[in-house]
Amino acid sequence: MAPTGPPPSRGRKVLRRVVAALFLVFVAVLVVGQWDQVRSLLGRLSVAAVAAATAAVAAGHLATFLSWRAVLADLGSPLPPAAGGRVFFLGQLGKYLPGSIWPAVTQMELGRDYQVPRRTSAAAVAITMLLAVGSGLLVAVVLLAVVGAEVPGPYRWAAVVLPLAVLVAAPPVLNRLLGLALRLARRPPLPAPLSVAGALQASAWMLAAWLCYGVQVWVLARQVGVAGGPALLLRSIGAFAGAWCAGFLLVAAPAGAGAREGALILLLGPSIGRPQATVIGVVSRLAFLAADLGLAAVAALAGRSGGRRLMGGGAFDDQVGEQG
Repeated sequence: MAPTGPPPSRGRKVLRRVVAALFLVFVAVLVVGQWDQVRSLLGRLSVAAVAAATAAVAAGHLATFLSWRAVLADLGSPLPPAAGGRVFFLGQLGKYLPGSIWPAVTQMELGRDYQVPRRTSAAAVAITMLLAVGSGLLVAVVLLAVVGAEVPGPYRWAAVVLPLAVLVAAPPVLNRLLGLALRLARRPPLPAPLSVAGALQASAWMLAAWLCYGVQVWVLARQVGVAGGPALLLRSIGAFAGAWCAGFLLVAAPAGAGAREGALILLLGPSIGRPQATVIGVVSRLAFLAADLGLAAVAALAGRSGGRRLMGGGAFDDQVGEQG
């Protein structure tokens, strides 16, 4: 299943970039308008706290990797940790480019070195992202409701989209959709369909990822003077999950840049204060960048000696089933 398709029209490209730019401007205006408060709050952040937040982000990335790896294995292409890490974490750097296809394209090419068919790589990316969005919406809707968080009107769509996301992510439905997409693309079927057990395992790892990402927000919130125990942690997990889903849907923004921070500020601001939420959003972006680069560097070094890389190109399956 190719992740590409007809390129977006010029008008759609311009619209997406305008919307992404508006989110970036929104965050910049918040920082500038509240700079005195933001500067004093930034001064409260210790090196240890920022390092702990970055470590929590890295743990969330590892859980996301294990979710993707579980999907890939369930589809018939298991990879050892070193090889899988190389494909996943190097591929994830593609999310910093405008558009949503680059992580999939990179993973498809890197996966060929380990006998992973292109269609399987593309399907694994699509399924993992779908499970991430579905689980993220579920976490956001449930946890923000539990803590009684005030959700801005533009983000209440999550409760409406959630049932559809859960339905589409169900293996019986998802396998039919993937099969249809492959037939339309004139590709062979997947080596193995997604099983219920595989989907549950991958979803469990994604829930662990949301926990880790929420801990990152909680650590930063505590550092900027926000009081709270379990309720603050639940609010942090739910708000970040909702903000990530909003950022992901803005496919033109590199890694959701601006969109995720803007949504996080809007979701956290009413309960912890707008300046505090602004600091958390900005520092969180830097923590994600550091974790992405660090894990990609580790994966590149480990992947050179680990896994079952084929010298000289891709898999026989690719050459036979996916030429042209």
